[in-house]
Amino acid sequence: MSQKPKQQYNKYIRFTTIAIQMGVTIYLGSELGAWLDVKFNNTNQLYYKIVTLLSVFIAMYAVIKQVLNITNKKD
Repeated sequence: MSQKPKQQYNKYIRFTTIAIQMGVTIYLGSELGAWLDVKFNNTNQLYYKIVTLLSVFIAMYAVIKQVLNITNKKD
């Protein structure tokens, strides 16, 4: 019986790390986009918008995939 609460905490920790991973992915994508705008002298922030949006989609895909893996695992 003592194993069940520990496994439950592991799931909560994994969900927390997923949220942090999502935030870091989006942040790094926005920083990359801003850097590309400066490097290529783009004044309308096109690279920032595109790369940030792409990083949001990548982060969402990763979150959905990881949550499905966690919830579908047989304990």
